[in-house]
Amino acid sequence: MADTKNYRIGVDYKLYTVGDNGERVLEEETTKDVPFRYLSGFAMTLDKFEEETVGLNVGDTFDFTIEKEDAYGDYFADRVLDLGKDMFSIDGKFDAENIKVGAIVPLQNEDGARFFGHVLEITDTTVKMDLNHPLAGRRLNFVGSIVEKIEASAQEIQAMMSHLAGEGGCGSCGGGCHGGDCGSCAGGCGGCK
Repeated sequence: MADTKNYRIGVDYKLYTVGDNGERVLEEETTKDVPFRYLSGFAMTLDKFEEETVGLNVGDTFDFTIEKEDAYGDYFADRVLDLGKDMFSIDGKFDAENIKVGAIVPLQNEDGARFFGHVLEITDTTVKMDLNHPLAGRRLNFVGSIVEKIEASAQEIQAMMSHLAGEGGCGSCGGGCHGGDCGSCAGGCGGCK
């Protein structure tokens, strides 16, 4: 019988992107002191990542690769847009403090869906924004170990269910996915998926 419990899992890992030639480039690294944490069963991370780690125990190691189709999909050139600079104005003044080259900024479309864009370039009239996930089009290799695995408490599960229902979440605590952690999200931001 499959284990259907929800766990708070802490993972210490190195994330590499893998090129077509097999060359690996380190993209991200967590530590045992500041691991990546997620609650299993709530789609807080890539499905394949959870599949590979949820059955492991503290001290177990892993080394697996997720194909781009099971990660963030293909990179689409048509998701790089030139947006009017006036879209980023507050009281008629361009928001230069937050909208700068290299910044990851929260956006919202006309239907209210929220997502992030990466600022590539700013001209006198436009902001070039990449709406692809930063790891789109890449194979991902995770190498690491499980540093924490605890059955989630009823309070943690309730907090996650409230977050998924739109009550609170990373935006309400001033955190956000790009910050990597949000206390009200049980240690991570489900929107970072």
